[in-house]
Amino acid sequence: MEPVGHMHPSTLSPTDHLWQVVWDRGRCTLCGRCTAVCPVRALELRVCRSRALNLSPGLVEKPSNTYGAYHAVHCSTEIERACVGCGMCGLVCPNDAIAPVRSAEIDRLRFHNNQGGEPRRRGGRRNDTTGILDRIKFVRISMLTDPALDAGRHEFEIRTLLGRVLPPEQAVAAATEQGWIPPVREIYPLIIGGMSFGALSPTMWEGLQMGVAYLNEELGMPVRICTGEGGCPPRLLRSRFLKYVILQIASGYFGWDEIIHALPHMKEDPCAVEIKYGQGAKPGDGGLLMWYKVNKLIAAIRGVPTGVSLPSPPTHQTKYSIEESVAKMIQSISMAWGFRVPVYPKISATTTSLAVLNNLARNPYAAGLAIDGEDGGTGAAYNVSMNHMGHPIASNVRDAYLNLVKIGKQNEIPIFAGGGAGKNGNLAANAAALIMLGASGVQTGKYIMQAAAGCVGTESDRCNICNIGLCPKGITSQDARLYRRIDPEQVAQRLVDVYLSFDSELKKILAPLGRSTSLPIGMADALGIDDYQAAQRLQIRHVV
Repeated sequence: MEPVGHMHPSTLSPTDHLWQVVWDRGRCTLCGRCTAVCPVRALELRVCRSRALNLSPGLVEKPSNTYGAYHAVHCSTEIERACVGCGMCGLVCPNDAIAPVRSAEIDRLRFHNNQGGEPRRRGGRRNDTTGILDRIKFVRISMLTDPALDAGRHEFEIRTLLGRVLPPEQAVAAATEQGWIPPVREIYPLIIGGMSFGALSPTMWEGLQMGVAYLNEELGMPVRICTGEGGCPPRLLRSRFLKYVILQIASGYFGWDEIIHALPHMKEDPCAVEIKYGQGAKPGDGGLLMWYKVNKLIAAIRGVPTGVSLPSPPTHQTKYSIEESVAKMIQSISMAWGFRVPVYPKISATTTSLAVLNNLARNPYAAGLAIDGEDGGTGAAYNVSMNHMGHPIASNVRDAYLNLVKIGKQNEIPIFAGGGAGKNGNLAANAAALIMLGASGVQTGKYIMQAAAGCVGTESDRCNICNIGLCPKGITSQDARLYRRIDPEQVAQRLVDVYLSFDSELKKILAPLGRSTSLPIGMADALGIDDYQAAQRLQIRHVV
């Protein structure tokens, strides 16, 4: 810390930071809770000097000064310890004496954040609150011509299929000639997207797994969760709950050795295997688990040394085309489980998605395609990737579905959409819109973290330090001091509540359409939007 009074051109004051801490000296009792809970150590107790001016009546005597000392909560001016606005200090303060306040100026610390040639990284999603999904309306309501349903009185289950559904004649031929029919899973259409064991804290990950198990075994909802890249704990691989899990393998192959070694001991097959080629928030770029998150447990599961950063290459280094991927990766992974498990790739939403889909359509081993749109959330993406790269998910899914219609395979290859669903809280409506645009299911991750664990990150750049392991809620931290703040059982309970509310809202949307036995996949005549250009692009109704 520099001595008081010393200044140079890059000296910062507390008002120079994006977030300032407002402290009320009269209310504060100096309990120290705020300084103890601050994840970035922005707050510290200080001894400050006070000065009081003594004035005699009528100014008979010369004014004098009385000096004293007092204790105060001080906010650091160091850029690496700048307040992130998480608000944890205000949550633990018993006297409401402290709170973060965001500066109204958007260009704070532009030089200091980029000094040394390292641009500031931000966890969470892009700072763009606009989205086409929230503007889509459901305009086709069954009144007299169709038998309309009441979601409150008519019980019906919502299911979708994960896996290659061959036409009857092809299935018979495959069973006769090869003795093998592509495996298919009946699952719930909302999948918890890939968030790895390493990106999430152990307590958060355990809570999600507990919630998924409860939804399946107690409520009969076939919810599935994707592990993300990084493997999973050996006890899960050897448990009966593995059937509720989608294992992901990506370009870093982290954790895959542990999965292969556990194959002979698996009591159940996984629901599916997802091969990740790209993510929506960073198309063409690989992920990065920073070294502060790589503790002994994560290192053991991933098969790497402790305390080293783990970057994933942008693409699989041994796969240079989708044809090669189908021939090598998808078929080899299928063989590992005796062709009993669906295997499908996950790609970023780009203009090349149709080329990938067309190649998958020619090979029966591909069980589907997951497409991740530009609003996909991740804590390991650069600002430039999140804000300037990628493709909106709505138009990409629509193009993919219409392409399948042209080649007559719209009921054969399921498309799972992710990226931006529930961004503004409208998860069920966004999911229904994507399904009617052509998706067989929806993947979501950020919404789950916000709803099930109370993530405090916002689109206005509050908190958003997922990538550096200092999550104030303990959601994305590997520091025991932080992740012990999470109760796995509460996470599980809130996850169950999220799915029950989603299920209720989705039924309220689907019931008036007269759909009680199947999802309205590709039922675009039920959609409308007030933007003419968007209506033309998505080939849905223009309504004003």
